[in-house]
Amino acid sequence: MKTIRRWKKSKFGVDKRRKHRHWQATVIYRDGEKFARVYVNKDHAERFAVRQRKSPVVKSVRISQLA
Repeated sequence: MKTIRRWKKSKFGVDKRRKHRHWQATVIYRDGEKFARVYVNKDHAERFAVRQRKSPVVKSVRISQLA
């Protein structure tokens, strides 16, 4: 009989106290400075990241989910 590997759910999916997810958009500039902004809606965070990427002084932008 073959064993089926079951993956554990992430802690974000199990937490019942949260009514919505928080998304942090971190902007890293070419001079090494960082700026972060937290959004409740993922679409808003993605739109912010797209706007920031257009700037020539921005090195990278990343979006991460917070608790």
